[in-house]
Amino acid sequence: MYVVRRWSVRYSRQLEMAYQALEAVLSRLHPLWTSVGYERIEPYFQFVERQFKTLLFDCQMCGDCLLGSTGMSCPMNCPKELRNGPCGGVRQDESCEVHPAMRCVWVDAWEGIQRMRDQSGVRQVQPPLTNRSRGRSSWLTAVKIRRSHELQSERLER
Repeated sequence: MYVVRRWSVRYSRQLEMAYQALEAVLSRLHPLWTSVGYERIEPYFQFVERQFKTLLFDCQMCGDCLLGSTGMSCPMNCPKELRNGPCGGVRQDESCEVHPAMRCVWVDAWEGIQRMRDQSGVRQVQPPLTNRSRGRSSWLTAVKIRRSHELQSERLER
């Protein structure tokens, strides 16, 4: 799993573009998701998302995905689950202080973000994760947020 996770960091730009395409398609299907019901399709998205993201990113399914902001390195793989940067214990060889055999996920994040087009997300302070969203589909959440922003923009234009 660790080898694939490192691969994802190396190819973060390509994965960023693939995710943007997926989000655009899912967003266009918002009327379908609304008519079927987000709650009804959630389990199917959870299953697919879990399989895909566990393989590529060793995803912990926190429900509030930051992969696009962290160079495709999941911060939840940090033993301390730090979402706003590394702890003070990163070793000189860039390994984790808790698991010295593992490279710090935030060192990976910085490496991956340097390859991505949008590098602004890594500098945004993230609020604490609530356990309420664990296991939920962050893809569907992203579509809902995107659609609500689009609707707000339309209302402001009127």
